[in-house]
Amino acid sequence: MSFWDHVAELRRRLIYCFVTLSVSSAVGVLVYDWLLENVFLPPYCRVLIQQGFDRPCNLVILDPLDGFRTRIKVSIYVGLVLAMPILLWNLWRFVTPALQRREKRLTLPFVISGLTLFSLGAYLAYNTFERALSFLISFGGSQVDPMFSPGSYLGLITYMMFAFGIGFQFPILLVFLQLVGILRPQQLRKARRFCIVGIVTAAAIITPSGDPISLATLAIPLCVFFEFSILIGYLATRQRHGWVPRSKRGVSDEI
Repeated sequence: MSFWDHVAELRRRLIYCFVTLSVSSAVGVLVYDWLLENVFLPPYCRVLIQQGFDRPCNLVILDPLDGFRTRIKVSIYVGLVLAMPILLWNLWRFVTPALQRREKRLTLPFVISGLTLFSLGAYLAYNTFERALSFLISFGGSQVDPMFSPGSYLGLITYMMFAFGIGFQFPILLVFLQLVGILRPQQLRKARRFCIVGIVTAAAIITPSGDPISLATLAIPLCVFFEFSILIGYLATRQRHGWVPRSKRGVSDEI
């Protein structure tokens, strides 16, 4: 494909993604009230009970536009989650021309793996959020009465779920870079210490709450995924780079 063919293909894929995201965000607007009552507010309610606050777990609007902005923001996050299969599919179809025939067959595994890891990341963020919120409230002191606005509270929980889901795409990115030859497993192995430091730093930046619970919940799985990415990279690229098992070639390189 020529350069302009790639530009046309990118434009077509972006249009597909935009239309899908618009439709899914509209669905997010419709299910906002249900999500607020059954998904987003329960962690806050449980934390208030644990902290001994005897009052309803209502969110307080401090700005006339706060409710409107929050509904739109949460609906966009919900739309991104609902549209994730189509977004991943179009992303993979765009990069397919750069892959070999054997690697093009990985479209379905790529989409399924991306959805599974995104769901796992969002699930961990949601289940960690209650402990993180309890830590943040208790750290503020016993004289602090937590009263959150919809924008601050819902923005935090939805962003954390989305950020964890995106962060869990990290191993897929590493495997893809190894498949196309940009990175090699040996390079990742040699840079392991620097990569782990980078992962922890990135996890600290991604988690907006800044609490150690959320940081550990994100950083530890990413470090494990990093090691698995190296192993998968060896298995996927050993024929291309002429790699054979150590027992057959008689050298002491470690994987």
